[in-house]
Amino acid sequence: MSMALVFFTLILLLAVPCTGQNPPSAGYNPSSRFRTVGFDQAFRNLWGLQHQRIDQGTLTIWLDRSSGSGFKSLRPYQSGYFSAAIKLQTGYTAGVITSFYLSNNEAHPGDHDEIDIEFLGTTLGKPYTLQTNVYMRGSGDGRIIGREMKFNLWFDPTQDFHNYAILWTPTEIIFLVDDVPIRRYPRKTDATFPLRPMWVYGSIWDASSWATENGKYKADYHYQPFLGRYRNFRVSGCSANGSSGSCSPPSVSSSGSSGLSHQQAAAMAWVQQNHMVYNYCRDLSRDRTLTPECFARAL
Repeated sequence: MSMALVFFTLILLLAVPCTGQNPPSAGYNPSSRFRTVGFDQAFRNLWGLQHQRIDQGTLTIWLDRSSGSGFKSLRPYQSGYFSAAIKLQTGYTAGVITSFYLSNNEAHPGDHDEIDIEFLGTTLGKPYTLQTNVYMRGSGDGRIIGREMKFNLWFDPTQDFHNYAILWTPTEIIFLVDDVPIRRYPRKTDATFPLRPMWVYGSIWDASSWATENGKYKADYHYQPFLGRYRNFRVSGCSANGSSGSCSPPSVSSSGSSGLSHQQAAAMAWVQQNHMVYNYCRDLSRDRTLTPECFARAL
């Protein structure tokens, strides 16, 4: 091969984005600040007990034609850092949701708040979609004003465990994957930010009506059971049952302050530029008057 051809090929390679790249270093690993806890120390089964088992510290929950399964934290929190290492089912998983989230739906039925990490199942050969969402006072009957941001990750989440985290404080919500911030949702007004105590949940369930390409592909129980595996739980926050003023919300910044460092913000920008596939603020079909925070930056 001639030197000219080598040079031309190199230019082409540099010009084409590499989808297999890892994000730039965020410069700090906040998960190292929080100790792991066993499932029984922080959670209990909520439903589908027969579809749940613990083996050497790993919780497995599964969905088949008869049932899914879910779990819930032992106590509610006013703020905190909540994470789990999760490994997803490989193969056809369309219609199946594997989740880790905060909610107060049992305390406020028909009027609850939620902060979601949801893995939307997929068809063969297509990547999982990680959906983050924040909503306030939603009922699940069509009145929810979702604030979804969706990502195709820079790795295959079925091949190994990866750490997924939610930081929730009185001023911001930050979603992280393997200590890399992927989304920051700051508090702009009380009306657009969840402030009531919430519990930590995880679940696997059939959401065929909307989960995969807006319901185009349904759960196919020829592929059952669908498994979700969780371990290395971290639950560190201000308990809603504690005395007022006795707890300071955690931080994911190396300085201990709110927000992100410049390096963390740069890593988040890279993820959003290269791996974000949906942003509710950019969806022109939506009524922007319902999401006033979209008129501000730093989403």
